[in-house]
Amino acid sequence: MSYQEKLSEAITNVIEPAARLVDREGKFPRDGVTALGAAGILGLTVPTSHGGAGAGLAEAADAVRRVSGACGSTAMVLTMHFAATAVLTAHGPDTVVRAIAEGRHLTTLAFSENGSRSHFWAPVSTARTHGDSVILEAQKSWVTSASQADSYVWSSRPLTGEGPMTLWLVSSDAPGLSIPFAFDGLGLRGNASSPVTADSVRVAPDARLGEDGTGLDIAFGAALPYFLILNAACSVGQMEAVIARTITHLTGSKLEHLGQTLAEQSGLRQGLARMRITADSARVLLDDTVAALAAGREDAQLRLLEVKAAAAEAAIEVTDLAMTVCGGSAFRTDLGIERSFRDARAARVMAPTTEALRDFIGRALCGLPLM
Repeated sequence: MSYQEKLSEAITNVIEPAARLVDREGKFPRDGVTALGAAGILGLTVPTSHGGAGAGLAEAADAVRRVSGACGSTAMVLTMHFAATAVLTAHGPDTVVRAIAEGRHLTTLAFSENGSRSHFWAPVSTARTHGDSVILEAQKSWVTSASQADSYVWSSRPLTGEGPMTLWLVSSDAPGLSIPFAFDGLGLRGNASSPVTADSVRVAPDARLGEDGTGLDIAFGAALPYFLILNAACSVGQMEAVIARTITHLTGSKLEHLGQTLAEQSGLRQGLARMRITADSARVLLDDTVAALAAGREDAQLRLLEVKAAAAEAAIEVTDLAMTVCGGSAFRTDLGIERSFRDARAARVMAPTTEALRDFIGRALCGLPLM
């Protein structure tokens, strides 16, 4: 079977049936992640030389978009896994990369920190040499899959090198790591996004990913394209799902006193049309961004900066409209619209936030340096 067929089976048989429970209980979608591993999706972007499928951004975006339509939390776990995998396939150890290819290893990014807020490119966590080891100290503010991932792609200040950041591969069970509290919040309730504290965590010098001080270049070159595009794919998937649920509600619900379905009401149809136009605009930008990067177009960087911000705001608008168009029924959990309404808001505040991306876009348009 193709990866699309295997993915469809995982979504239909495992991910979608568990989505409401994942959201209601804030439960990590372990069965869904296991199914994605068995289907070859966790290793989708790993090069064939390391046992993976050798796919790229386009295929990863397709997978995340489809998963997001079923479960936003699972899609975000997959997004962060793909972003971290992009760093590991370029700079990580062969054993870990092959474990990812085999669906046995879930990884994630550990960039955001207390002290730098959403400015992940300016870490305040430290690394220092101690004998034949490196000691990491940090208070990471939010790490997706924090208590569930097998490894973190971890940022710190450099040991001695020039540059703002160095990256490390840190095992999630390393002594000295702790999770102060579990996430209990508005949306994406099952993605186990929690703070992680490092108290004298000891790693080997060869856990460094790339050269000392080059972490920001690696993050921008490898992780950030996956992070931004796949976040946009999450938003697009949420919009597709909420539009489908809205159509089902409008065509299946009747106004008995008029003998009409809700779909026969012009105002509701116009709201649905606005949802469709907004979602399609975001989907076109997503596809164009992937194409721009693949072709090495001059506007590729600008598209990359635009795509997450545009899709995040579009998803918020579409889910707002869905709540209005579907009325009181949208507040019921069985329709699934209020879950998408909550999940859609997470992308706005995930670093780089919509506000930060707009600043970057303005800088790029004015010919100013991004940093």
